Amino acid sequence: MNQTIICRCEEVYLEDIHNTAITYNCSAREVKLRTRAGMGYCGGRTCRPAVDAILETITGEKAGHAIPMKVQPPVRPVPLAVLGGKVR
Repeated sequence: MNQTIICRCEEVYLEDIHNTAITYNCSAREVKLRTRAGMGYCGGRTCRPAVDAILETITGEKAGHAIPMKVQPPVRPVPLAVLGGKVR
């Protein structure tokens, strides 16, 4: 298997996701928790569709949404001066 990075934020490779899904018979949520795919700076916005597609290929089942993976916009630091309204 090649060294294709699926989650750039946490540097999770296709091989890691594949091996985890096969070894532990994981759902998308379990793969995320075991590999940290989707837990980086982008919050899964980039890699979640790829993780779901990989698991669909491995297991033959579409991603379930009973317990969805949390996807959120990135959080960026804001200087306290901006919050206090004293922007220079």
